[in-house]
Amino acid sequence: MTTPIDDRLAAAAFHRLVEHLRLRTDVQNVDLMGVAGFCRNCLGDWISEASEGRLSRDQAREAIYGMPQSEWKARHQGPATPEQLARMEASVALNDQLRAEREARLDEALDESFPASDPPAMTEPGR
Repeated sequence: MTTPIDDRLAAAAFHRLVEHLRLRTDVQNVDLMGVAGFCRNCLGDWISEASEGRLSRDQAREAIYGMPQSEWKARHQGPATPEQLARMEASVALNDQLRAEREARLDEALDESFPASDPPAMTEPGR
């Protein structure tokens, strides 16, 4: 069983992560994607999704970058090498594989939680 993380602690750690990423402008998104399977854009997109429409993707990404994404790119982002792009593509494929495996496990658990057929009381006449 995994130890749950209190929402207040999770929020504090998330804010620290965002601040760390703002300081580490030398770390490119393509490198984050290639190693960790997520990047600054992902964090912004997750914030946007969690906001249920209150923040657009651009607004949420600006909250992560600390400036408009286009400004950050102009200041800090260099061209990606073929090796970086290959690592990122492999990492995205792994994300997709892991997501599919998780969904399959959830589907299996759901199938196992329901009986294969209705109970006899519902299917047998006179009961």
